[in-house]
Amino acid sequence: MTNETNLPTLTALEYIPYIDENGQLPEDLQGKIGVYAIFNQERELQFVGYSRDVYLSLRQHLVRQPQQCYWVQVETIERPSRTILENIEQAWIAENGSLPVGNGEQKAVWTQPIDVKTIMTPEEEANYQKPTNDELTQMKIIKNAARRLETEILAALELRGLKTQIRFNPKLKETGLLDLK
Repeated sequence: MTNETNLPTLTALEYIPYIDENGQLPEDLQGKIGVYAIFNQERELQFVGYSRDVYLSLRQHLVRQPQQCYWVQVETIERPSRTILENIEQAWIAENGSLPVGNGEQKAVWTQPIDVKTIMTPEEEANYQKPTNDELTQMKIIKNAARRLETEILAALELRGLKTQIRFNPKLKETGLLDLK
């Protein structure tokens, strides 16, 4: 059992495939409180976080950073304790020797909904910026850009073999944000 004096190390934890041989995320983490470390294909630490539902957080990170989520290490705890979770998170970052990119300059892309406006194509951007556009026209352009990006993300995850159902929040698309429902 993890407590404030008995913190697990990353080197003591096994690497779990982000997507298993059946195309599923680690379902045994559903509803589990814990700290997780996400690694890229080369097992380089990309992000350390904690959550009241590790499984849901891993799903969010996968759609936000599909090319960086290949391995995960997890330590779960029975009862929520922000102090313990933060201590483990800090210990893992210190053990890594440097701040993972997802906990530093790229934190927003790991932890916030995808802002479609920042990744519109030049054509979408030009259409969106037309002075003759009303609010409804702009919303349609953003929604279409969100749908395009959603299709690209789902295609990339399908190539990785993901079989888990991924559903984006339709209401957020109208505001130019992509996030899971």
